[in-house]
Amino acid sequence: MKRIAALIAALVLSFPVMAAKPCEELKREIAAKIEANGVTNYTLEIVPNDQVGDRTVVGSCDGGTKKIVYTRN
Repeated sequence: MKRIAALIAALVLSFPVMAAKPCEELKREIAAKIEANGVTNYTLEIVPNDQVGDRTVVGSCDGGTKKIVYTRN
């Protein structure tokens, strides 16, 4: 669990760089990093900023207009 928290923290700290990327490209990159840490049962979803709710944001894309949210299943 600590590894997942560290991974999420690292992703959050790199938001400014990620915001300029297209959402699908960034989602693939984030999925690769999560899976490299051995996590297999999760969901990444691209949502408009106003639909994030209480989910964990792991990326920002399309110029900051959308977020990529992580949910562990």
